[in-house]
Amino acid sequence: MIKKFHVLYVGQIELDNVGLNGTPANDRRYSDARLAEAFFTARDVAQLMDELGFDVLWTAEHHFQREGYEVFPNLIQLGLWLATQTKRLKFGCAFNVLPMWHPIRMAEDYAMADIVTDGRVIMGVGRGYHSREVESFGAPLLDADKNRDYFEEQLRLLLTCFNEQSFHFKGKYFEAPPPVDYRGYKLKDITMVPRPKHLPVEIWMPIASGKTIEMMAQYGLKAMVTLNGEKILDDVVRAYHSACLKHGRDKKLGEDVIWGAGVYLANSREEAIRKLEPAHDERFKWFAPFGFVRYADEQGRTWGTPGAPSRTPLLSDGVAQKAWFCGPPAEVIDGIKSIEAKYPGLENFMIHWAEGLSPKEFKEQLRWFAKDVMPAFKR
Repeated sequence: MIKKFHVLYVGQIELDNVGLNGTPANDRRYSDARLAEAFFTARDVAQLMDELGFDVLWTAEHHFQREGYEVFPNLIQLGLWLATQTKRLKFGCAFNVLPMWHPIRMAEDYAMADIVTDGRVIMGVGRGYHSREVESFGAPLLDADKNRDYFEEQLRLLLTCFNEQSFHFKGKYFEAPPPVDYRGYKLKDITMVPRPKHLPVEIWMPIASGKTIEMMAQYGLKAMVTLNGEKILDDVVRAYHSACLKHGRDKKLGEDVIWGAGVYLANSREEAIRKLEPAHDERFKWFAPFGFVRYADEQGRTWGTPGAPSRTPLLSDGVAQKAWFCGPPAEVIDGIKSIEAKYPGLENFMIHWAEGLSPKEFKEQLRWFAKDVMPAFKR
């Protein structure tokens, strides 16, 4: 039963000339002042969400994006600041791209935020998908096997920092502490200072490949899945559930999963699609080349695989696949409940902000959603 409502804001500025025939994604360039707008948009949206009774605002870590789509480089720092601007809302990291960090520094930063915000920053990790970012930081991405191996060792070290009072960690890529002399003795172990206040640390990760799902279940990570077609959503939720059971984690189907979808409210489905379509199309102009079209055809084949569609998706495709819910509140409620009914453990629903939608329009949507949709679930 859905109880908590989240929002995903990946950090886009207010983009101009959006839509399929608008400015090509690779041609967008913005000034430093324009790129800084997203921080204050995040503050305004967070304050509104706090007022309206939402639970968590999630943001995304990215670097070098002069195109203006995702401009937050440090999510823990952002969440720490936003916590000072709000009263109760939590701030999720979707996701700290671990290969671009030293895991001990990441663990220390999170522990500080956990302490001073009293648990209002939520940890999330990912392997990354932008070669421009990850490879520029000297970490592997193009070599997918090495990326996965590197990430898993980092994750083990991160968990060691959180869970062990003192430790010595030695892997293929990291050793902490190294065997050096310190104040007259040979270092054998270290203690992370500070350690988080709230243990065990709740860590979220995006659901991706089968190997990733297996690793998530093994280490007890929770799962986020957003803008997936209904068939693919069902496949990955069931795969995550099965992997958790295999590793002795007895969960209800849908438990410890955040399901995200696009939402646009209007007096009719046709009006909603007409108003949302340019913003939806702008999103996929940027994201489709990264493989982020998570729909399936009638035979269950993922878009982009042999025989399945390879074109940029239309909003009508997303509505048909229940990745987007458009129309009057009653129709949106019915659509969300049709997914909720499949998963007895599902408690978290997340609204994905279409990247081409202006902050003003999105805040209007949040107000309407809180007034006429959330009460159908928050009983």
